[in-house]
Amino acid sequence: MKIKEFKKFTESKLVYLDGATGSNLIKRGMSAGVCPEKWILEHPDIFIGLQKEFVEAGSNIIYAPTFTANRIKLLENQIEEINHKLVALSKQAAGKRALVAGDLTMTGRQLTPMGNMDFEDLIDIYKEQIKYIDAAGADLLIVETMMSLQETRAALIAAKEVCELPVMVTLTFEADGRTLYGTDGISLGACAIGANCSTGPDKMIDLIQNISEVVSVPVIAKPNAGMPSLNSNGETVYSMEAEKFAQEMVKLVHAGAGILGGCCGTTPEYIEKLVNTTKGMKAVTKKRSGVRYLSSERQTLAFGLDSPFIIVGERINPTGKKKLQAQLREGNLDMVLSFAEEQEACGAALLDVNMGMSGIDEKEMMLKTLDEVTTASNLPLSIDSSHVDVIEAALRRYPGRALINSISGEKEKLKKLLPIAKKYGAMFILLPLSDKGLPENLEEKIQIIEEISGMALESGMTKEDIVVDGLAATVGANPNAAKEVLETLRYCRKKGFATICGLSNISFGLPERGFVNAAFLTMAIQEGLTMAIANPSQDLLVNTAFAADLLMNKKESDIRYIHRIEIYKEKMPVLTGNIQPASPVHVPDKEDEKKAQVLEAGNKTDSQIYQDVMKGNRKQIKEHTQAMLEELKKSGDLSESAAGHILNDMLLPAIGEVGELFDKGKYFLPQLIASAEAMKLSIEYLEPFLTTGTNKEKMPVVVIATVSGDIHDIGKNLVALMLKNYGFQVIDLGKDVPREVIIDKAIEYHAQIIALSALMTTTMQEMKRVVDYAREKQIKSKIMIGGAVITLEYAIEIGADGYSRDAAEAVKTAKRLLQMEE
Repeated sequence: MKIKEFKKFTESKLVYLDGATGSNLIKRGMSAGVCPEKWILEHPDIFIGLQKEFVEAGSNIIYAPTFTANRIKLLENQIEEINHKLVALSKQAAGKRALVAGDLTMTGRQLTPMGNMDFEDLIDIYKEQIKYIDAAGADLLIVETMMSLQETRAALIAAKEVCELPVMVTLTFEADGRTLYGTDGISLGACAIGANCSTGPDKMIDLIQNISEVVSVPVIAKPNAGMPSLNSNGETVYSMEAEKFAQEMVKLVHAGAGILGGCCGTTPEYIEKLVNTTKGMKAVTKKRSGVRYLSSERQTLAFGLDSPFIIVGERINPTGKKKLQAQLREGNLDMVLSFAEEQEACGAALLDVNMGMSGIDEKEMMLKTLDEVTTASNLPLSIDSSHVDVIEAALRRYPGRALINSISGEKEKLKKLLPIAKKYGAMFILLPLSDKGLPENLEEKIQIIEEISGMALESGMTKEDIVVDGLAATVGANPNAAKEVLETLRYCRKKGFATICGLSNISFGLPERGFVNAAFLTMAIQEGLTMAIANPSQDLLVNTAFAADLLMNKKESDIRYIHRIEIYKEKMPVLTGNIQPASPVHVPDKEDEKKAQVLEAGNKTDSQIYQDVMKGNRKQIKEHTQAMLEELKKSGDLSESAAGHILNDMLLPAIGEVGELFDKGKYFLPQLIASAEAMKLSIEYLEPFLTTGTNKEKMPVVVIATVSGDIHDIGKNLVALMLKNYGFQVIDLGKDVPREVIIDKAIEYHAQIIALSALMTTTMQEMKRVVDYAREKQIKSKIMIGGAVITLEYAIEIGADGYSRDAAEAVKTAKRLLQMEE
């Protein structure tokens, strides 16, 4: 099947997927914890029978069971054979009545900088599997149960580079509508996008609604049959019956879903009820009203021509910044990260990143900067370079939808950059320059805009992919420069293009340029300027922009303006009268004064080490820890008490704050991991000084593992790291660990706690087997469990002693189980 055929196949009608594979096969004899791919090949008739039932129930697309048939999970010399055989079984079941989708998912390995998997290596892993699936005759691909936008992109890029099959994508979401990594549902370049697993259909309505309002491709809904629990026979059952499931799925159709199916717990009966209940309904085609979007891994910026004005932060650019240039030549990104954080705090909605300077490898520095900035800031990025290879490398690595700054009418670059923008799903700034240089007049500028946009549209891109640069010249040299930009903006708005402008050009060479820029900005916003590249720290400019939005009655501009002024007042206490008198501190002598100052700095949340943990500063926290320890020792502290002070008054409060932000949905998994890793480095340095009187051997031992059959260990790894940071002795057994090994290790290490993790409903039953085996062996260790599909009710049902919904709560749960003081 080609992409055009898929579009026709899904056009204006509902398309039905199959239901669960794992939970149904368990009912039919597959033991939890075995390798599903191998079990299916050993029992082909059972699997074919199940899939034939889904086809009989009305499934138009069934999934081949190639879910984890990659070289991470299986032996490399088996991958080709297994993928071929598994696709062949589904094709036999489908006959000519249904299409077969080759199934891919996360590998269980974390990408750098959080883990040790290189992005290109992951693409190669997906390429290998996709080649085998394509050769086996699959009609399309499904990339499902994804949590990371970057890993999803790796699969999409791999598919584009080795085959022409259409690709559907579904992610699995938390209760807040985001994945564990913070992704909010936008995936780039897929032929259809949506959600699977996660929850029941009744809890998926808002999520599907939000996705359908932004994307222009069909939306997929493949929820569970409610939430899992154990019945009196120890079997996993789901809270929603088939009839209720089908009724709730009708609401998802109204919310915008056009491709429907079931995940965990859904049998052929569920699909049959779904088909019968929604028979005659049509997919809701939503008018996007010119919505554009840019995204990072954790934040989507959706906007239209009438949306509030957008500031593109310009400061991550070495031009004219000697100190930044010096740092970049040393490979130091401190100023870059500082600029990113400052601009986000001051109201930028997008960050422009430019590494163009002499004395460095621009491509290498751009990629290094992307890794760091995407961890430090949630904002989407604009990739700014004059070199095609730098732009392509950055777009390939960037975990989201970026803006290219820029594509001009220079023929050679234009031919190279437009296909790159299309391949990676990027938006681009259309710069109305040609091989001759600047346009001589407004007519020539419009002609260039029409030529470039025409080529982009002909290649398959849309108007929503283009942001036209008004190309402001200085009024000092051309008195009509501002008027020509305003004319350009009027033309673009009429044609349906978003617009951008570099504001500072207009006032070059004039005194008090801020007033000229602010006045010009107000006029430009009135004419429809969408965004501008500017310094968000320039209060006059930013306050003027927000006030202009307010006067034009743009959506939520009143709240936005008030919030902006609150930030302004915090920055300018002298002007607003918000001066707080400092509290005098009485100190008897200079030595005590020095010590008090050091301790005071350590107790404040603005202390360097505290901030290092908050920001996940893994590069410098060890150096800062050493400096603080030496400073405290100079003030009279013994090494042990100084180290204890850093641990108890800086590190632990900081990681506690990170945990709270994670709970509130303000921090996400990448930030939590970065903060925990930074804290770990500081503790490793402090550890020799903490041993006296605080013997680590006296701390409780925790044996932790992902249960047998489950290869997902991201959450487990983070729990282990957090427990280590709080002083627990952690024995990490890894993933896919048999219950006998877990209990044997618990006995060997005299573990006070056994911590178990599972991501999938098909492996959660293994937790009960571990609990039962522990009781059989009369183990006195407390058992705590957690994972995406695990609930407190499930923990109670299987007899576990504790439940933790995330890594931050795991520490509290462990302490509570052992009656340790908080």
